[in-house]
Amino acid sequence: MEFTYLKNGESLKLDGNACIGCGICFEVCPHAVLERDALTGKAAVAHRAQCMECGACALNCPATAITVNHGVGCAAAIIGGMLKGGDASCDCGNECC
Repeated sequence: MEFTYLKNGESLKLDGNACIGCGICFEVCPHAVLERDALTGKAAVAHRAQCMECGACALNCPATAITVNHGVGCAAAIIGGMLKGGDASCDCGNECC
């Protein structure tokens, strides 16, 4: 099953020049948003719509090549909406949803 989150991971930024190709981001991303580029061996955003902006990739990148506005944001809004049976809403000041 493929999940799509609000705003499609728009805050996710990858600096391909800074990436060292270690692969840690692939291991920690819960939705396989990042993949190894076959030509460069470095990370590439492959499935942006699956990004829930959790920040695991950015927090674990030793080269600080990834930035993302992580926190409760949209992922929490979606989960809360599903649990409560209502619409997704968050307290992020509409930066993320």
